[in-house]
Amino acid sequence: MLSDKKLFLFDIDGTVAIDETLIDGSRELFSHIDSIGGKSIFITNNSTKGVRDYMEKFRRMGVETDESNFITASYAAAIHLRAHYPGKKVFLLGTRSFAGELRAAGVDVTETLEPGIACAVVGFDNELTYRKVELLCELLLTRPVDYLATNPDLCCPVGFGAVPDCGAICEMIGCAVGREPLFIGKPNRVMVDLCLGAAGFSPDETLVVGDRLYTDIACGVNAGVDTAVVFTGEAKPEDIPASRWQPTWQFPDVRALLNALRE
Repeated sequence: MLSDKKLFLFDIDGTVAIDETLIDGSRELFSHIDSIGGKSIFITNNSTKGVRDYMEKFRRMGVETDESNFITASYAAAIHLRAHYPGKKVFLLGTRSFAGELRAAGVDVTETLEPGIACAVVGFDNELTYRKVELLCELLLTRPVDYLATNPDLCCPVGFGAVPDCGAICEMIGCAVGREPLFIGKPNRVMVDLCLGAAGFSPDETLVVGDRLYTDIACGVNAGVDTAVVFTGEAKPEDIPASRWQPTWQFPDVRALLNALRE
């Protein structure tokens, strides 16, 4: 039952905000969740920003948050790298913010082809240069390194439409090197598991809300929790019948979700 939900795991881009603008109904929905003793956590595959960057972004949009309100793909990547590559050198194709978050977590990050690199990691990089692409291709073609990426999203919603996301960067790399990465963020269930462990709610009390079937909804399905798709980003109603990833609920937007919770 929708009325049983207490832990709401929101995607950001295309779900509750686009660029620096909240989608209508988002602020009221967050307030309603607070009023019922619930918790909002934002689980985003966008690795261009760290948690503090997102806190500042939400502050500019008029929503006060703290570190407990965010689980980012860069945070999930840091946990994965720390667990599986302790003390190993990691090559990063990503933003300065992503690199800083990994280094702060104790990951030995390099952006040059130094000796001893154990794996390569790709994130959504809005600071991308062709030189970065060349270095990654050379690394993957000439050394036996593992290949990871934050997320398979092909595009990121912005005010004028969309821009290429991490998945599109990986497809470009794949055309040259013939390899696909292991994706750490959504649809991998790890981000939901991190939220459940931190917030103390049960899977039955949890709802994943997002605008993408193959990342947001798939993540919830993989984690065994209910899901709600909204049609303010990538997914459209006509996409649902043929999708492998079926949401528990469908809403035009988060205001419609809020209205359903109030019923």
